[in-house]
Amino acid sequence: MASLVARLSPPSFRPERDIPDLSGKVVLVTGGNSGIGYQTVKQLLLKNAKVYLGARSPEKAADALRRLEEETRKTAIFLQLDLADLSSVRRAAESYLALESKLDILFNNGGVMRSPPEMMTAQNHDLQFGTNVIGHFFLTELLLPALSKSSQETGVPARVVNTSSIGHRLLAPKLGVELDSLEAGPERDAWLKKTGSSMSPWRLYGQSKMGNVLISNYFARTYSKFLVSCALDPGGIQTELDRHAGGFFRSLGNVLLFPAPMGPLTQLWGATVATPEQINGGYLVPWGQVGKADKRASNKELEDKVIAYIEDQIKDF
Repeated sequence: MASLVARLSPPSFRPERDIPDLSGKVVLVTGGNSGIGYQTVKQLLLKNAKVYLGARSPEKAADALRRLEEETRKTAIFLQLDLADLSSVRRAAESYLALESKLDILFNNGGVMRSPPEMMTAQNHDLQFGTNVIGHFFLTELLLPALSKSSQETGVPARVVNTSSIGHRLLAPKLGVELDSLEAGPERDAWLKKTGSSMSPWRLYGQSKMGNVLISNYFARTYSKFLVSCALDPGGIQTELDRHAGGFFRSLGNVLLFPAPMGPLTQLWGATVATPEQINGGYLVPWGQVGKADKRASNKELEDKVIAYIEDQIKDF
C-alpha cells in the first residue's frame, strides 16, 4: 500500500526548500558512500551540517568524498566503519568520540539486501541481520553519550533514524524473527533447508528489516529523555543495494524503482523537519509522512526477545 501511495502522490517535501540551516549540527550517516546514504550526506552538506560519512572501504569513501565536494563545495569526514564486524563498530565509535563530544543526528542507514545465505559477518552472524541490525544497535549504544550530550547542549532531543523497508513484512506467517536462522551452525543449516534456497534470502532480509523497526522502538522508549528514534521505509529506490539480485530483477527494478535522489526524502524529513512528537517510536513512509508498520513490530514479546539476543551477541565487544 505504501508503495502505491508513493507512486500516486508526488513528494511535497523538498530538501533544498524545507530543511532549515544545519550550521553547528553534527551528523553521522552509515553507508554514506553510495545510494540513499550518499544522497543523504549531500543534502546535509548543502545545509551546512558537519557530516561524518561512515563506510567500510576507504577507497570507495574517498571517491564519494571527492564527488560530494564537487557537487556541494563542502567536505564530509570519513569514518571507517564495517557494520559486519563488531570490533570495527567499536573502533569507529571510539574514533568518533575522540573527535566529537556530541552527535545531533544518527542515520542508521547502511545495509545489505538479499545476500547469499553463505555470506556471514566476522562474528558468524547472518550477514543481513548482523549488518543491518546488530551492527547498528551496537553503534547506537556506543554513541549514546554523544547523543545525550547533544540534548543537554541544545535542549532538544537528538535523533536516531533507522532505515528499514517495506520488506520488514517478509516474515514467515505467525512468526517473528527466528533466532535459529541468525548464526552459522547446524540449526541455521536446518532452517535454510526447510525454508528453501529461493525464499531464504527474502526471509532473512525481512527479519533484518523487522529488526530495524524493533530496535528503533526500543531506543525510542528506553532513551526518551534525550533522543527520539524512528524507523522508515524509504520507498523503492534505484541503488546498489540489490546487487545480489539476478539480471531480470535488476532490469525490472530499473523500470519500477524511483531515482536515487528521492531515496533520502523520508529520512531527511524525519530527521530535520518533523517534530519529536510526530516521529518518536513511529514508522515513516514515502514521502515524508507517518505510516504504520506491520503489526508484529508492536509485539513487545518479540522486541524483548530480539533485544536480549542482540545484547548477548555484543556483550564481549
